[in-house]
Amino acid sequence: MYAPYLSLYERAEIGEYPQIYYVGQNCRHKRAASMEASNSNFGFDDERGDYLIINHDHLMFRYEVLDMLGKGSFGQVAKCYDHKTGEYVAIKIIRNKKRFHCQALVEVKILSNLTKWDPEDKHNLIRMTDNFYFRNHLCIATELLSINLYEFIKSNSFQGVSLGLIKRFCTQLLQSLELLNRHNVVHCDLKPENVLLKHPTKSSIKVIDFGSSCLENEKVYTYIQSRFYRSPEVILGMSYNMAIDMWSLGCILAELYTGYPLFPGENEQEQLNCIMEVQGVPDRYIIERCSRRKVFFDSNGNPKLVVNSKGKKRRPGSKTLGQMLKCTDLLFLDFISKCLIWDPEQRMTPHEGLQHEWVSDKGSNKAAFSPVPSDSSGSRRKSSM
Repeated sequence: MYAPYLSLYERAEIGEYPQIYYVGQNCRHKRAASMEASNSNFGFDDERGDYLIINHDHLMFRYEVLDMLGKGSFGQVAKCYDHKTGEYVAIKIIRNKKRFHCQALVEVKILSNLTKWDPEDKHNLIRMTDNFYFRNHLCIATELLSINLYEFIKSNSFQGVSLGLIKRFCTQLLQSLELLNRHNVVHCDLKPENVLLKHPTKSSIKVIDFGSSCLENEKVYTYIQSRFYRSPEVILGMSYNMAIDMWSLGCILAELYTGYPLFPGENEQEQLNCIMEVQGVPDRYIIERCSRRKVFFDSNGNPKLVVNSKGKKRRPGSKTLGQMLKCTDLLFLDFISKCLIWDPEQRMTPHEGLQHEWVSDKGSNKAAFSPVPSDSSGSRRKSSM
């Protein structure tokens, strides 16, 4: 029945599967797998250990690969059609290398727990629908979502979005982080690319990619977070906890407002200079806790300032957050500033964030306004959703 559509390898492989939903009959170019090619996973992997994806081929005789959604150090993400359920899913195919496999097992554990902790799916976190091994690759299937917030900002010509929409995004992100906080999970890579719209024209979002995540008492890596959203305690080599995700949240909100990263450091040295330009030099007690302080400060605690590729040297405390954002909404600025406190112990928590006047609307915004021209002036549009 299936033989005309199967390679010789698959004719042996198919016997391992009690249920067959799809055999790749829509695939025009079958790969030539070989039992002799053990150094390339029998011809299924490239030299990096990434699975060689072919559109309309099958995964596990169930999922039809439709398109590539993304690629990273961990492996690849493909858009697939589940011939068992009739649903579209995203499947992360982990690289066939031990260290990526070990971290992906942590991700599967966290995603499994998220389903238990949030059975009604109210905390805006990606849902895993399946995980399985296929041809020596660990695969993680999740619900399929829409574009990420970076793509959303880009689609608005990097001109920022309305405060009303930012607040809706922020509330949902706080609900995500509040649940993670409750269960001691650190996301470790919160950034616009890892926040996806559920639907292209609606404001519901979900946090994705727990590939760098950990339990707070089971930290594995010291080099985490994408640079623009990296908290100072991670840069400085301090002990870190769930507060690093709140730092990233503050950076994301600022970027949603202006269209550009708040702290766009070219390297880690300049990243800290960008932070100090707005937040000033950290207190001495913080510097003394840092294992990497000699990289960034002299023996007197003075910062080592660097000149970037544009010839600019950033001066600590030379700009205010309001100047950076060109915003006078005091409650919004206060919310972000509480996310960007040097000391992680003093930083706002997700629970406190949900109680903050800007989010809860307890405060009055009558005296605060944003001097952003309307569409009619043409200089800076604000998208609302």
